Amino acid sequence: MENKKEIRNISQPVTVDSEKRTVAGYAMLFDTPSDGLYFEEIIERGALDGVLEMSDVFALMNHDERRGILARNNKGKGSLSLHIDERGLKYSFEAPATALGDELLENIRRGEVDSSSFAFTVSKDTWEKKSSGDWKRTIHKIARVYDVSPVYDAAYSETTVYTRGKENAEKELAELEKRAKDEELKEYWNNIENQFNF
Repeated sequence: MENKKEIRNISQPVTVDSEKRTVAGYAMLFDTPSDGLYFEEIIERGALDGVLEMSDVFALMNHDERRGILARNNKGKGSLSLHIDERGLKYSFEAPATALGDELLENIRRGEVDSSSFAFTVSKDTWEKKSSGDWKRTIHKIARVYDVSPVYDAAYSETTVYTRGKENAEKELAELEKRAKDEELKEYWNNIENQFNF
């Protein structure tokens, strides 16, 4: 299956320690529905096991690497600290003494940057249609984390969902429904044939 980069936001506060210029927040939470999606999505605890050690992760402003990087964690080492705890993926870094670092600190202080986001690809997920008719996606395994980003606007998620799995699940469901209908129809005609001895 082809992996596509996806982005998710989390409405958890980004904090800053002014004296040390330390920025911290959660990029994602386990077992918590993602914000701003048209379906329910849960990232399972354990989805990140072994992933960070193989990823080259940047801290970016609004996922925009053209503006420069705030910090980096390359396979577990670097100026970006990434930590998986019982809640999810926590990040922290010291904002660099650059125009971008100063802009980030000022925007966090002013409340303009107030949430976090992360970019990733999925290696294993399942989609299921709930009794309400809504879809639920469970992400079992993340393939790679690309970046964690303090963001201005939490409206990224909806446009960056890779729905190939949902499309496959919809096709399978339609096929099962068609087969069930065919079987029902076949059984109906068999009953009629038996009843009238055709």
